[in-house]
Amino acid sequence: MKIICVGRNYVEHAKELNNEVPLEPVLFLKPDTALIQKDKIFYIPDFSTQIHHEVELVVRIEKVGKNIAPKFAHKYYSQIGLGVDFTARDLQQELKEKGLPWEKSKAFDGSAVLGSLIDKQHFKDVQNINFSLKKNNILVQEGNTSQMLFSIDQLISNISKYFTLKVGDLIYTGTPKGVNTVKAGDVLEGFIEGDKFFKIAIG
Repeated sequence: MKIICVGRNYVEHAKELNNEVPLEPVLFLKPDTALIQKDKIFYIPDFSTQIHHEVELVVRIEKVGKNIAPKFAHKYYSQIGLGVDFTARDLQQELKEKGLPWEKSKAFDGSAVLGSLIDKQHFKDVQNINFSLKKNNILVQEGNTSQMLFSIDQLISNISKYFTLKVGDLIYTGTPKGVNTVKAGDVLEGFIEGDKFFKIAIG
């Protein structure tokens, strides 16, 4: 199982970090050791003082695929969930300034929260799904999949050009604006259409 993440897939998020709006998906990977299940504790690593939360809609791949055409992409997943891409923003900035890869800031242990998964048939339109994140019961991020620069099907097609997709692979589809720092004692809760999909404490 691998975790494929999409960066800068929401225009306002790209702008809030002073990044260019991409012309094609920005992709990076997390290993399976990055995965932390809902209801667990995320412990802030000692190599960062600026861990940001990034809530993201997640799709789970259900069959092997390579060079998938966009029109067939919908056949490769049936479940949608919600997660968090934790980012060591201070370390990421340092690595970017040196022209180095981001992995240390994005793929560290416990950096990918995965909440509940639900059949996509639950939704009338997967490109019109509301999702949000609360920190300490205060709304901090909210988005709708209609705001994506690249749709779920476009992402699956693009990703499969470079990486063979396998059963159980997870695609984190990007975060809306509102990313910010977490600290010990915070509690994060993620929602899709008002239903809670995860709750995770920060330690």
